[in-house]
Amino acid sequence: MKIVFMGTPAFAVPSLQMLMDEGYEVVAVVTQPDRPQGRKKILAPSPVKEAALSLGLPVLQPERMRKPEAVAELAAYEPDLIVTAAYGQILPKAVLDLPRNGCVNVHGSLLPKYRGGAPIQRSIINGEKVTGVTLMYMAEGLDTGDMISRVEVAIEDEDTSGTMFEKLSLAGRDLLKSEMPRLVNGLVQATAQDDSQATFAPNLNREDERLDWNAGSRDNYNRIRGLVPFSGAFTLWNGETFKVWTSKIPAERKSTDSAPGTVLSVTEHGVEVKTGDGSLLLTTVQPAGKKAMSAADFSRGGVMKPGTVLG
Repeated sequence: MKIVFMGTPAFAVPSLQMLMDEGYEVVAVVTQPDRPQGRKKILAPSPVKEAALSLGLPVLQPERMRKPEAVAELAAYEPDLIVTAAYGQILPKAVLDLPRNGCVNVHGSLLPKYRGGAPIQRSIINGEKVTGVTLMYMAEGLDTGDMISRVEVAIEDEDTSGTMFEKLSLAGRDLLKSEMPRLVNGLVQATAQDDSQATFAPNLNREDERLDWNAGSRDNYNRIRGLVPFSGAFTLWNGETFKVWTSKIPAERKSTDSAPGTVLSVTEHGVEVKTGDGSLLLTTVQPAGKKAMSAADFSRGGVMKPGTVLG
């Protein structure tokens, strides 16, 4: 059986590696075009491209999978099955109709919850305690296809998007591995999603990264860890971006009449900021134009004083 694999970030690499380790015939890999990264904006390949090249696999990188020439290039490989994992583009019907065994996707949520491009980040931001992976057939809608199988994965209080990406990538690999024999032999019995239970997880934007000091301490704590290690959460200090990478909720709630966003103290233990229902300790911060630093290092500078209002 000829398989085309489609994926882009590190999340997808374990699934690709598993297919190769298990001896499946992966005839090509499709991934997003190289993108500029870093301050120097140097073009860099995706993690999936790097993995595919190391495995000696042909790599296709169409800018838009909907273009007829991209579909034709893919069709030339005559795939029997297309496996995707965080590819990053919605596949057109012309691609979905290519393989006789269909197109399946390793999706990082328990569908129908969190359909969309940022299910892992938003599950953490929203304070979920459990998420998981759904293996599903792809359809023309956004993550609306029939479900083949699901597996739950707990979100621990200290988890970030980074740790959950790793956990779910491995869970997705194992789920795909267990279902591949049935997919190959056409023995899958898929289940339709209950659209009435659907929630959505659109890609994050700048406002999603902004801390809201009127909200509760837990809400801001969840937002911070949901944005690590990618963009990071931020507030404003003297009109400039002040990023926050790690935080803690104090064991004891301070009683104060200070407005939300007010800095209560700056110590080696953290920058304590008033929230809507208590306070939050910012333990790793990054002032504008600086590198990320511990609260201990930041406090030694003495540049932020109690009474400062953030946001």
